[in-house]
Amino acid sequence: MKTYTANITVTLRRAILDVQGKAVEHALHSLHMPSLGNVRIGKHIELTVTAVDHDSASAAVREACDKLLTNPVMEDYQFTLHELAAVGAE
Repeated sequence: MKTYTANITVTLRRAILDVQGKAVEHALHSLHMPSLGNVRIGKHIELTVTAVDHDSASAAVREACDKLLTNPVMEDYQFTLHELAAVGAE
């Protein structure tokens, strides 16, 4: 079995108004930073996955996102997987 670190980014779908993002964008403009815009606020989730291979780990993360970690009606997600080096491996 291999161990992977999954980094998941969850954001509201583009069609849904991001009220928190708009508030931050307004604050940035109030601080004289008009070149910063289209702010979207999301969440970051990091977890470890133990699986036979990369494809199995990816499937497990996808299932967790679809069933628990995200609201599929309102949110999109993307993730990356990085294999952790085995202890004692050179």
